[in-house]
Amino acid sequence: MAKIEIYVQDFCPYCARAKALLDRKGVAYEEIYAPNGSAARADAVKRSGGRTTVPQIFIDGQAVGGSDDLAALDRAGKLDPLLAA
Repeated sequence: MAKIEIYVQDFCPYCARAKALLDRKGVAYEEIYAPNGSAARADAVKRSGGRTTVPQIFIDGQAVGGSDDLAALDRAGKLDPLLAA
């Protein structure tokens, strides 16, 4: 099973939507609390190639983007193969 990491912050509807999609897929993920100005947020920005918003989602260390990107992968049928890796 793939290692999934998701950087989130409080009161983020996009974070909730991304986590709900992963929950529906039945996969485990590591949730990393990353509010603005935190070291975790700086790590997310660095790992994602400069994206400053949350959520930032990584599957097996590869940046896949945010909530909309995750949903687009799912609609295109490309998410399940990444999750099964």
